[in-house]
Amino acid sequence: MKIIRIHLTGFITLLVLSGITAFPVQMEITFLYFHQSAFPDFMNYWIMQLFYDMNQTPQIMFYGTDWLAFAHIIIGLFFIPVYINPLQYRANIIIGMLACLFIFPLAFICGPIRGIPFFHQLIDCSFGVFGFLYLYFILSKIKNLKAE
Repeated sequence: MKIIRIHLTGFITLLVLSGITAFPVQMEITFLYFHQSAFPDFMNYWIMQLFYDMNQTPQIMFYGTDWLAFAHIIIGLFFIPVYINPLQYRANIIIGMLACLFIFPLAFICGPIRGIPFFHQLIDCSFGVFGFLYLYFILSKIKNLKAE
């Protein structure tokens, strides 16, 4: 039970932190723009385009990234019942694993439509891969707990 709770705490923390990074998106893109030299050349055009597009975007549109951040925090809350009672709420882990798999069609369908470079689509998919594997590990520990 202790291992399950430690890893759930880690997963929830990472989920919430990844969401919180959406709040200061304008500051982050500005930072990238002024530090382009730290990145490979193939990323420079994209960073410049992000900076330009961001500065042409009305402030009200960034409210969407605030909701993105909020959604990450709320999704994290759905893992608290698993923390309390892993056997009863293991379905939440399975749903989380499905959500990780659904990142792939989202990234590969919406990414090209929105002009997201392929390398960034792969970065987005890495969240699905690592999230799935982390949740699978937690689910296996829950199955071991049930067997005991």
